[in-house]
Amino acid sequence: MTNRNWAALLLSWLSLAFFTACTPSSDSDLPTVGFVDAFEDNTIEQAKDGFLAALKDNGFSEEEESLKVVYRNAQGDIPTLTQIVRYFISQEVDLMATSPSLSTITALQNTKDIPVFMMVSPTPELMKVVDQQGKAPENLFGVAENLNYIDTSFSIIPKLIEASGEELQIGLLYNQSEPQSVEAFNKLNELAEELDVRLIARPVNTTADVQLVTAALINEKIDAFFANPDNTIFGAFETILKSCNEANIPIFTSEAGLVDRGAVAAFGADIYQWGYQAGEQAAAFLKTGTTDNLQWEMVKLRKRVYNPESADRFGISIPDNYESIKR
Repeated sequence: MTNRNWAALLLSWLSLAFFTACTPSSDSDLPTVGFVDAFEDNTIEQAKDGFLAALKDNGFSEEEESLKVVYRNAQGDIPTLTQIVRYFISQEVDLMATSPSLSTITALQNTKDIPVFMMVSPTPELMKVVDQQGKAPENLFGVAENLNYIDTSFSIIPKLIEASGEELQIGLLYNQSEPQSVEAFNKLNELAEELDVRLIARPVNTTADVQLVTAALINEKIDAFFANPDNTIFGAFETILKSCNEANIPIFTSEAGLVDRGAVAAFGADIYQWGYQAGEQAAAFLKTGTTDNLQWEMVKLRKRVYNPESADRFGISIPDNYESIKR
């Protein structure tokens, strides 16, 4: 057998091991949740923690042997993400929990029957999953967010920092392949004109692009960086943070989880509570076995938060209505 054949055989064995590990037992009566994360990220992981906590609070947990959870993470690989979703379908899980939007979209593309409980995902309209009548898929549940809150997060920047030149310049990266990222860019571009600040935006396609494009923004002499709410920024935030800190450029965002990771301030959803809210919906389905009284919801809890270490680093005084994230 050639080396190439051995490599192919080894790859097949590894793939089989990945997808068969933790396979739901065929003779078990326990309800089964298939939870899929699109990539590894400390902020996104909080949603899973909240989701599972809500299930446990409602009587469903692996510890009490009242639930089976099959967890998979696609590690940012789209073909793997599709394989995971199809694996869950083949195992006939009772529901899918999806985080963030890439997982939700992939699940909806592959099943119309299994209930999908989304979290860390934008509205169906922003995800471009509605039909011609503007109706969301019938098997879509969980919790979504729109972009209305982003105005508050962005508008605070000119109130807290001064321009180094003639006008305040704010840098932004956005992912052209993510609809909600493009929508956020368009919204912020209009808002920048209203606030009389200059938005310098650059597109990125993958996390591998982020370091180089961030350096280009810094070379444009930006005064602040706004971390756009998309999957690429989540995945590469530490790269952005390191570059901006070295250049003495503060980061603002609309995601509370990114503040905990080093951004100065944000007004946005609490990711843990976002997952918890979705988990409560999933628990209601598991209790009744029906989705008749369920529909996807908007995020209920948003917070104004700031990072005291980051604020001190840049000498920024934060308004009293912002809550400190203690690190």
